[in-house]
Order: sequence, then C-alpha cells, then structure tokens
Amino acid sequence: MGYKSRIKEQTVRTGRKQGRGGRGAHVRNTPGLIPPPIGTKSGTFKPLSDSDINRIYNAALEVLETVGFKGATKTVLQLALKRGCLLDEAGRLLFPKTLVEDIIAGAGRDFVLHGQCEKHDIQVRDGHVHFATGGAAVKMLDSASRSYRPSTLADLFDISRLCDTLPNIQWFARPVVATDIEDWRELDLNTVYAIAKGTQKHLGTSIVLPEHVGEIIDMLDLLTGRPGGFVERPFLSVHATTVVSPLTFAEDSSNVATQAALRGMPILSQTGPQAGATSPAALAGSLVQSVAETLGALVAINLVKPGHPVIASGWPFVADLRTGAFSGGSGEQALLSSGQAQIMRYLKLPTGVPASMADSKIPDNQAGYEKALTLALSAMSGPDFVYESAGMLASLLGCSLEAFVIDNEMISSIRRTMRGIEVNDETLSVDVIADTARNVGHYLGNSQTLKLMESEYIYPQLADRSSPDDWLKNGSSDIWQRAALQVRQTLDTHFPDHISPINDAAVRAKYPIRLDMPVPPISIEA
Repeated sequence: MGYKSRIKEQTVRTGRKQGRGGRGAHVRNTPGLIPPPIGTKSGTFKPLSDSDINRIYNAALEVLETVGFKGATKTVLQLALKRGCLLDEAGRLLFPKTLVEDIIAGAGRDFVLHGQCEKHDIQVRDGHVHFATGGAAVKMLDSASRSYRPSTLADLFDISRLCDTLPNIQWFARPVVATDIEDWRELDLNTVYAIAKGTQKHLGTSIVLPEHVGEIIDMLDLLTGRPGGFVERPFLSVHATTVVSPLTFAEDSSNVATQAALRGMPILSQTGPQAGATSPAALAGSLVQSVAETLGALVAINLVKPGHPVIASGWPFVADLRTGAFSGGSGEQALLSSGQAQIMRYLKLPTGVPASMADSKIPDNQAGYEKALTLALSAMSGPDFVYESAGMLASLLGCSLEAFVIDNEMISSIRRTMRGIEVNDETLSVDVIADTARNVGHYLGNSQTLKLMESEYIYPQLADRSSPDDWLKNGSSDIWQRAALQVRQTLDTHFPDHISPINDAAVRAKYPIRLDMPVPPISIEA
C-alpha cells in the first residue's frame, strides 16, 4: 500500500549464550528446506468449496459488469471503451464478462522476478509459495526502551541488510516509510536506493507519482553500470494500489502502473478492502468485492500492455466492528487471505495475499499466535506470495528488527508443514519397527533416524527447547532478547557490496541520495 494511502488509512483507523548447551543465536542454514527461491508447494487448506469459488467468482463478474468502477484514468478509459466497456449514467466504467475472461486467459503467467544476482531469481509458477516482506509502517519499535519512534531511511537500509541474511524471505518489499524525507521525489529515489544497496533479493516499493518511474529506472541502470541494465533483469516491482475500495480507481497509482507497464517494470497490483468498513461485513461479500477489484485492476493494466508481469493481489482486510480499527491478526483475516488465494489460484493467476500482520505492539505471545495463525493458513492455501510475512506489528503501523528474525524462523516451521508427510514403502518403516521392537527398544541410534534427522526435521536457532534448569543457568532470556542479539551481530557485520563503488558514486553524483553509509568495523589481527 502506498505512503499516501497509508497516511489516509491511519486517520480512518483512529503504526549472550542461549539454549541447550549454550547454543549461540547466530544465523545457520536450516536443514530440510527447499532452497527459498524455488518456493514451497502448497494448496492443501481450502476454506471454500468448488461451488463456493464459482459463486464468488460469478458474483464478482456481475459486479464488474453492472456496478463497475469510477475514476478510470484517461488512458484506461480510452482503451476500455475500444474493447467493449461501457460508461453508465453515473460515469462508472462497466466491464463485460467476455472482456474480463479474455484478459484472464491472456494474463502473464510463469515469469521470473529477478534478483540483482541470479541466485535470488524467483520463478513465479502455480502452486509454489514464496514469502515476502511489505507494508508501509511509519514507526519502529526500539527493543531497549520498548517504545516506538518514527521510521527513517536508515531504518529501511538496516532492515534490508538484515533481511539479506534471512533465507526464508525471498522478496524484499519496503516494510517502512522513510518519514524523515518529505519531498515525494526524494522519498521515491532514496527508498529504492536504500533497499537496492541493502539486499540482492527481488525488491518492491510503491512509487508516489508516475513521472518518478522513468527516473527510478534510469537510476537503477546506473547502479547496474549499463544502459538498459534494469530492463534486462527488472529486479524491482512497483506496488501499485490502483484501486481504492469500494470500486474506485486511484488516479496517481493507476498512472504509475501504466508507466511501469510501458517501461518493463513488474507490477504488484493490490487493493485493500476492509470488511465492515470499505467492503461488506459478510466475509463472502468482502471476497466478492476483493476479487472484482483485483480483476478490474488486472484488466486495466492488461489493456495498457497485454501479458505484462502482474501479481494480481487482493488484500481483503478486517475491521474490528466494535471500533472500526484494522485487525491484522484475526481468524477472519486468515480466512479472507486464504479464500482470496484459493479463488485466484482457481483462475491460475499469479497472486499474493497478506498475513502475519500482528495487532500486538511487541513480539510477545499475542504476536506469536496472531502471526502463526494467519501466516500458516494463508501459506497453506497456495498463493504465489505471502506479503507482510515478517517484521510487522501494531496492525501494520509498526515494525521491529527482532520480529524479522523471529518470523524468519517461524516461516521455517511453516514451510516444513507445507511439505507435508512423505508416505512410501521406506517411510512406513515396518521393518524398522520390527527390528527395533525385537532388539534395542529405541530408535535413537537407528540408521533411519540418523539418515532423516537433517531432512525430516527443522531445528530452531532462536526458540528455546532446553530444560527449565538449563534455561535458568544460561540467563533465562526470552526470544525477543535472543533475536536482539542476532540483529546486533548481523548489523555490525553484514555490509552488502554487490554494487560497485564506481556505479554507486555515479548515482550519488546525479541524484539527491540522503543515506549515510555505515562504516564497517576494522578487523585488527592480533
């Protein structure tokens, strides 16, 4: 969601040694996982029946054909009318069912979202789930004082450096807004620069105005060191909230999407209806509107450039109907995200949904159950991407460095559950059971146990599994404290150098870059 949309939304809403054996909290490769860019197969959680999906989809087509959208941009309006769309008496643009289904059939599928290096390329393909950050938080949680302060450009750079080391986060979408930059142009340029410097993964951010799109691409060309370098490997997607609920095109964001499509920049098209506030309180009705808005945005982009890479994402949110406040960690949120993913997967459209948006203000028990509930069910429903999957607190208004590393570990366990249980002659283990029962009486030293311990099981590095006595002896820390140690170690040592000093200097000479680069510590040999 864009910065301006987030600010508007805020007014509506009311931002040591650890573990068994003294195990350190440093980053390790977790065994038993498919390499992250490949994605994890899923789709086993289905809150909707096939009949439910058809009814919601057909109701969404009816909304598109009979209710339509207001506020279509001049470019979209001209193209839409040529393709058979109509304007009703109120000036709303109506989309005939045949056009919508033609656009769905010709939409881009099975494309690559590039990283700045090939090892971080993401193959977008049906049924493979990837985890992304995202959001537009305006506050950062300070773990020492347990208080919030405004987020800054330096925070954004630190978050990107941290996420560069977290293997379960495959797409780095800007999670916080640099509130210390007021000028829209400078905000867009500095946001893209900071995340491009901080991580080699595929990047995402909103862009405020359409005239900034070309300038950002020119800047990224300079970072690659060659004209056209970005279009050869477009490693940044624009997050375009082209639709404001209910059923209204957002002019600036729609024009941004148009420019992005024309210039070869992938698009995460998103809309955020809030059940009970800007969409029906009935969850099924909220899904109808969300699907209609998602498809309307997809049609608009494909009218400009057919088959362009678009992640067609509806982000149906939830309002606490007692107060009207956004509720990101609710069971209803898990159902809406999962239902949206299931419908879009039925249409075989690349899509993403939001989850892990805890309402808790700190990484505590409340945050844990809210994140695990929404993230696990959303991932199990099979979207191509789950956004806001790490780091977010306070109903998307706040962000925490420690939450990123905690959530990264949580995603390891969720990805393990997505892999499911492998059943074959070997894993049924009948011979192993017979041999063990008749002889030693336990499986700890069995050859099958030794073979499977690094592939069948996930071993957490932050979560504590020690006995109460060992936990006390090792300092009785909680996961927040252990995560803070990992954050500090990472930020003190991880300084990505994938952008050459020459290219970096060229960007800084041409654009108003405000980021002061931290100086890596000097290692002194004894």
